[in-house]
Amino acid sequence: MPVNQQLLLDNRPVGEAIASNFKLVSTDTPALQDGQVLVRHHFLSLDPYMRMRMSDSKSYAAPQALGEVMIGGTAGEVVESRSAKFQVGDQVVGMGGWQQYSVVNAEQPGALRKVNTTIVPLSHYLGAVGMPGVTAYYGLVNIIAPKVGQTLLVSAATGAVGSAFAALSKARSCRTVGIAGGAEKCHYAISELGFDACIDYKLHADAASLSKAVKAHCPDGVDGYFENVGGMVLDAVLPRMNAFGRIALCGMIAGYDGRPMPLSNPALILTSRLKVQGFIVSEHMEVWPDALKELGTLVATGQLKPRETLAQGLAAAPEAFLGLLKGKNFGKQLVKLI
Repeated sequence: MPVNQQLLLDNRPVGEAIASNFKLVSTDTPALQDGQVLVRHHFLSLDPYMRMRMSDSKSYAAPQALGEVMIGGTAGEVVESRSAKFQVGDQVVGMGGWQQYSVVNAEQPGALRKVNTTIVPLSHYLGAVGMPGVTAYYGLVNIIAPKVGQTLLVSAATGAVGSAFAALSKARSCRTVGIAGGAEKCHYAISELGFDACIDYKLHADAASLSKAVKAHCPDGVDGYFENVGGMVLDAVLPRMNAFGRIALCGMIAGYDGRPMPLSNPALILTSRLKVQGFIVSEHMEVWPDALKELGTLVATGQLKPRETLAQGLAAAPEAFLGLLKGKNFGKQLVKLI
């Protein structure tokens, strides 16, 4: 069995996460038992939710345990199998964590999923045709529930969730506007992702200025908003929401370092009779088959063109993760392990 490199959560961050919160170790991979498979990871997914799991404060999921392999989605190949369900060479996705190999109990429902890489590249199953894509789908279809011609807005527009949201929204004939950081990302949002407009939040020093830009690009108001960021961005959008607008809230990256994020005018939720719903996509497995089918078709037909930022090697994961939290990635942030 191969020697396995792993990244452990060594200590909890105080304020911003730092690279020394993690510890790189090498360990012997245990021999397989009946019903288990050995997966060599080709890609590791880095996602904002991981910052919340690093803290021991109350959240929707248990904190990441200290001294254990950091949680994370992985895509790779079965290299040894003692399960009739998987053969050597199968391409699979799972939650293998921040390590080169994982031993997986193949009998556990949902622990490992075979994927078809003849049309969709393996890495996309961690992004557009994976958890981020399904997140966009659920928020759009089940919470925002748009009608043809309505105006939809999404923050972190060029990330894995935002880019999938754009393709799904345009497929439903909605005016789709994004918020992203920097001219290059905004240009990409319009020219490659199909957004009707994109607002560069870096040009705005406060919520009032950003809100004016939202009004300029959404002259008929905002019917549905997909929130990934929170903070100033949410303060800027709330005044532009139409009556009975819907807000799907799946991320608050502006507050992941522990800083409080008070709303400047929460009364707008009442006066505009807004529906604001937070959600965790793993609690809605019933939508995954339909979502993955549509997302896979969008990628295969070129209607969704995912972009990826690749860090090379497991040791690069901490710095890549810290960069993700500061918006330094362009598209889906992955670590290439092979």
